[in-house]
Amino acid sequence: MLEHTKKRHTDSARFVGPISKLQELRDYAAKIGLQEASVSWREAFPEFEGNEVGTVLAGYRHREGLTQMQLAEATGIPQRHISEMENGKRIIGVINAKRLAEALHCDHRRLL
Repeated sequence: MLEHTKKRHTDSARFVGPISKLQELRDYAAKIGLQEASVSWREAFPEFEGNEVGTVLAGYRHREGLTQMQLAEATGIPQRHISEMENGKRIIGVINAKRLAEALHCDHRRLL
């Protein structure tokens, strides 16, 4: 089995803002006993383990404000199949990933 050679950007949380506010955040975290450290999203959300691709698909669909039926109409993939993909009961496959990615405005490789 191939191993990932890079950490994806979702493997850690980042805060963006004015440097003074970031320093306030660091100071507050130190005050309440927290340390600066990264936590894998898999550790933070163990309920998604084993169905990462389905969760990503559902997330992209929600981001676009689409229902499963609307996504089915846009892609030509039956709504039942989209539901099964989101629930980890059906493999998406390259052809469907490309169709879905076009409708969801994302890279199809995120759905594989």
